[in-house]
Amino acid sequence: MASNKKIVDEVPGWIRVYDDGTVDRTWTGTPEMEPLLKPVSPHEEFINGVAVRDQIIDPKTGLAVRIYVPEMKSNVQTKAKIPLILHLHGGGYCVCQPDWSLYYHFCTRLVSSVQAILVSVYFRLAPEHRLPVAVEDSYAALLWLRANARGELSDQWLTSYADFNRVFLVGDSSGGNLVHQVAAQAGFDDIEPLKLRGGIAIQPGFISDKPSKSYLEIPENPLSTREMMKKFTSLAVPIGSTGEHPIVWPLGPQAPPLTTLKLPPMLVVVAEMDLLRDYELEYCEEMKKAGKEVEVFMNYGMSHSFQFNKLAIDMDPEIANQTNKMVEVIVSFINRS
Repeated sequence: MASNKKIVDEVPGWIRVYDDGTVDRTWTGTPEMEPLLKPVSPHEEFINGVAVRDQIIDPKTGLAVRIYVPEMKSNVQTKAKIPLILHLHGGGYCVCQPDWSLYYHFCTRLVSSVQAILVSVYFRLAPEHRLPVAVEDSYAALLWLRANARGELSDQWLTSYADFNRVFLVGDSSGGNLVHQVAAQAGFDDIEPLKLRGGIAIQPGFISDKPSKSYLEIPENPLSTREMMKKFTSLAVPIGSTGEHPIVWPLGPQAPPLTTLKLPPMLVVVAEMDLLRDYELEYCEEMKKAGKEVEVFMNYGMSHSFQFNKLAIDMDPEIANQTNKMVEVIVSFINRS
């Protein structure tokens, strides 16, 4: 029987919302993207120096995480614990999963380069679960780490490898917004014995109703358009909210003043040809004015999320070079913190 469902909203290629409330996230865009969006199965044996496991951490909500652990190098002899990264993926709060190939390749590279254990969160997605659900799930994952640090829970990989005294938040695009929100909430909570040493926001998805110069002038590309960003925002924020929602735009009138927040040192990674560049730089300037410790790194000539396009990285030496630089800066930030 033919379906009578009608599309009531969509982000072309990415997501279609139907009049009965169902959502279809089947990729319908360019075929070249499909390999990047395919899920990669977990493997507890080491492949290319990394083992991967999925774990449900809240049976009530179904909240799960993907855990990456590196094959230990010099640490094997010293039995030293290694840094712990809580990773929050991008996708406009509406699409993407930690097991997608594009995240698998980036996270395995980061884990190997830093020599860190990484926990990536399968937070619930909008529009079925609008903001602040992504923040709540991300923070619940941090509290799960705290429970392991306190001995209330005992995940084998965490207790064997993780240095709970060196915890970092890492997120790209809208995941960068989640880094800010989780760090801010942790500043007012007792997360001991966890020590939040830093936040790393990679091309954070900060956006306002007031268009910035870069938003208006930088050329679009098929995976980063103004319409796409507006649509993801409208599907993610609570019904009736605007683009000034404090999770989307932490400098807006609805957001708490930055001076009132207790934030760890932050590294903000910016792409020069990102439509959101000027919003990100404004955030960095306002953070500095508020007395926060912020380091900014610019990938020149690059656009939003370039580091995930493995096909381009393999074919274009400059994209590969800029991705290498990004990873080197992140490694340096973690090692110094």
